[in-house]
Amino acid sequence: MRKLVLTIASTGLLFSSSQAQTLFTFGGIPVSKQDFLRNYSKNAQNKQPDYSSKAVNDYLELYSLFRMKVQEADNQHLDTLSGIQRELDTYRKQLAKNYLTDEVANQRLYHEAYDRMKEERQVAHILIMASPALSPQDSLIAYNRIDSIFNAITKKKADFGKLAEKYSDDRGSKERGGNIGYMTSLQTLYPFENAVYNTPKGKVSQPFRTQLGYHIVKVIDTRPSRGEIEVAQILIATSKSKGEAGIEAAKKTADSVEVMLKKGASFTDLVKKYSEDKFSIENNGVLPQFGVGRMIPAFEDAAFSLKSPGDISAPVLTEYGYHIIKLIKKYPIKPYDSLVAQIKKQVDNDSRSQMARELYVMKVKQSNGFQEYPANIDEVAKRLSKIPDTGKYANEFQASDFNDLNKPLFKLGGTTYTQRDFLTFSENLTRGKLIGPREVIVKDLYKLYSDRVLNDFQEHKLEAENEDFRSLMHEYRDGILLFELMDQNVWGKASRDSVGLAKFYEANKTKYQWEPGFTGVLYRFKDETTLNKGMSLLRVAKPVSDDKLLSEMNKEGEMVNVQQGRFEFSKLPSLDKNKLVKGKLSDPFKNDDGTYSVVKPNIIYNTNSQKSIDDARGYVVAEYQDFLEKKWNNDLRKKYPVKVDETVLHSIIK
Repeated sequence: MRKLVLTIASTGLLFSSSQAQTLFTFGGIPVSKQDFLRNYSKNAQNKQPDYSSKAVNDYLELYSLFRMKVQEADNQHLDTLSGIQRELDTYRKQLAKNYLTDEVANQRLYHEAYDRMKEERQVAHILIMASPALSPQDSLIAYNRIDSIFNAITKKKADFGKLAEKYSDDRGSKERGGNIGYMTSLQTLYPFENAVYNTPKGKVSQPFRTQLGYHIVKVIDTRPSRGEIEVAQILIATSKSKGEAGIEAAKKTADSVEVMLKKGASFTDLVKKYSEDKFSIENNGVLPQFGVGRMIPAFEDAAFSLKSPGDISAPVLTEYGYHIIKLIKKYPIKPYDSLVAQIKKQVDNDSRSQMARELYVMKVKQSNGFQEYPANIDEVAKRLSKIPDTGKYANEFQASDFNDLNKPLFKLGGTTYTQRDFLTFSENLTRGKLIGPREVIVKDLYKLYSDRVLNDFQEHKLEAENEDFRSLMHEYRDGILLFELMDQNVWGKASRDSVGLAKFYEANKTKYQWEPGFTGVLYRFKDETTLNKGMSLLRVAKPVSDDKLLSEMNKEGEMVNVQQGRFEFSKLPSLDKNKLVKGKLSDPFKNDDGTYSVVKPNIIYNTNSQKSIDDARGYVVAEYQDFLEKKWNNDLRKKYPVKVDETVLHSIIK
């Protein structure tokens, strides 16, 4: 229901300028032709507006009523309700994120990611761990280590793989000489990806830093992208506890399965009989579609080596066991337009999006007179560095302890932000706990603070400077106001107004009738086999209880459903009502959806009978809502009479 209201609300934008042609007024409030056309086009099916007389007049009726309701919400000041204000604030902050970035830089990043997808690179790396929280002195020690390794490789021709085995802190790759296999874009940290794609084949990158530490990368090989692939597998798992004997036993089984496949055995049948991959066995061995770097290299290479759909590999050994792989389909890289939404989602949620953000911040600074005072920032760091590091989780500082620090840190848009402002922000964010090197912490906190100020500064200007943002906020505002108003006057009122609902029921009770039917039990079975099993439990001298029937037959999913209540014959067209006997099971009958049913009536009704208000509540509430809405709409039309300029209207109709 709410989604519907918000969809309708998307037609509610700003009034056009006073020079625009007025199409209609409601209660004396003008609505322009341009406003009407903009929203009519926006809400047209398939974006192809129908300008026939009927279509235009129908929308005019709908749109004018919508504008009346929004105006009524404004008159009642519904936007001052705390719940609506919270929802608007939440939406505004979420929406603003899309506008507080450099869109040109974002587009460049999207295209860069796609272009890199076209090539896969095999790389090795050496990592020297260095946490972002390290002091500059400790960071320098880590950097000097990676730099000495880099010089040994590039100047002294030392073997990259041997140095990786000896010095790398990446336990997952050091035993393989640092080799981490093939990769493509959007699979690793952005600085690492940049080093991989900016380093020529056979060369070693300059040292670079990520959040893990310092790296150097060697590009071993490059190849065009192999795209993605869909395969099915039969996995014969190896038992690690049995060592070589376990591997031999698994190989023997895998070889026998391969022989059966060559003789024409069904791959699907053998999956069910032999595969030990519990995640794919229920899907006939089919695995999710995958590309480079998603699977163990041996498995990945064997899969991509298959040429045509239906081809089957020889058994392939990995740490999990022996795999027999069947090719289902290969998928080349899709065009950019097909992947851009997926790429955007990944880029916007990884570290590379910070580049676009930094460019945006720089532009905001340049256009709003940003002026920084580095010496005053250093003064804060020096004062905080004098606080002893107790190593305890206790308040280590309070902003009020530094009341003498009130010099400017930076100016933005005519406002000065001081040391005291920064210290108050830092205390609130860290709860007064400064653990780690002070100079690092202050630097990070200052960046957070200045970015927050810049973000808030620009966010508050969005409505004034960005028409698209302004329009979307108006749409959302009108939508939630309309929802609140509809709840007060229609949806919620119909449920809350018990007296009005009872009067409506009494005035229309003849509409709410039970048709001929019965009160009793309805059993519904998934298929004929399930029906026969169920009947063997029910049609005996001592039939099982309904609870027992459900527990017996639904062990592996819902095979039978049991309902108790009143049922109408018209809803069970295949039931032979003339053969029903009270207290006895009916003959089975097949439903339109392929299921089978049996009923057991306790009382049989051969004529219509009155439904109580409780029996008919769902129908009564829905029709009472419709009644209330029609009455309310008529009241609004009287309060806000519509006057249409027929000349302007006919200029729209084609």
